Amino acid sequence: IRDSSKAPKEVVDIRVKAIDQLIDQLEPTMKPYTDEIPGTGVKFEMVPIPSGEFLMGSPLSEKNRLADEGPERSVKVDSFWMAKYETTWDLFNLFVSRSLDIYQPIFDEESEVNIDIDRISGATTPYVEMSFGMGIDNYPAICMTQLAAVKFCEWLSAMTGHFYRLPTEAEWEYACRAGTDTAYSFGDDPGQLSDYAWYKENSQDKYQKVGTKKANPWGLYDMHGNVAEWTLDQYVPTVYRNRTQGETNPLTVGEKVYPKAVRGGSWMDSPNRLRSAARRPSSKKWKKRDPQIPKSKWWHTDAPFVGFRIVRPLEIPSEEEQKKYWKYELTD
Repeated sequence: IRDSSKAPKEVVDIRVKAIDQLIDQLEPTMKPYTDEIPGTGVKFEMVPIPSGEFLMGSPLSEKNRLADEGPERSVKVDSFWMAKYETTWDLFNLFVSRSLDIYQPIFDEESEVNIDIDRISGATTPYVEMSFGMGIDNYPAICMTQLAAVKFCEWLSAMTGHFYRLPTEAEWEYACRAGTDTAYSFGDDPGQLSDYAWYKENSQDKYQKVGTKKANPWGLYDMHGNVAEWTLDQYVPTVYRNRTQGETNPLTVGEKVYPKAVRGGSWMDSPNRLRSAARRPSSKKWKKRDPQIPKSKWWHTDAPFVGFRIVRPLEIPSEEEQKKYWKYELTD
């Protein structure tokens, strides 16, 4: 239909317009969009991720592969949006301060979420400045626990009316790979990492502003490096062994705070930790220098390498199911 070799320009224009209209009809809501926190002017961009199937994990032949990355399993993932950038301090500190809760809009029954923001638990103010002097404006937020990231998603949902949550491990790897089956979203050569990622060799011993390297094929920035990213899953090193081929939207739900699965590698890491399939468990040691008794359930004083990004599924779960994604208030 786009073959314009013999058609007049007017006919070509009509054909192209018809194609664009058809695409809109097929999946009219799956477009990039920008959301905004009421009363602030603070915005964040979301990128559409199409549904699909991919091989999760790494092949035995992949260099620096670890045992917890396999065996490879075919996984199906439904459509969702993912944040173009890692969550920044500009956004996360609005949740920490909670001074903007009065601007929560009034939603109706057509809204994706309908919750009272006053009922959402808030993070305590950390006893030290958690950016450790590495930067705030447009820099990734760090050191929060998975619980803090989960509750941020609940708060953000209440403020925008859109359902946000953390990605599952499967969604994260699917989005990171962006249709590729190589060690990184750009290929197998770690020599190209500096074009796409901040890591041990080029980070100058600190995280960097988000979006300053090249994006992956689906337009997501810093999926490799800068800060590692929380997922919803309990970390189980042998989880792939028990997973069936073609499973849809897998999520490993656990009853323990530790370990949870972290993905992507960080500014502190070597190239092998930045691979698309690389996994990392969270640890109690990430609170080692926290002097509080009991230790904070909101902050990891010793994890300046961990942050997160958000997703929004195309198919919105029920109100009861939404709460399951936000209720990770477990004890150590």
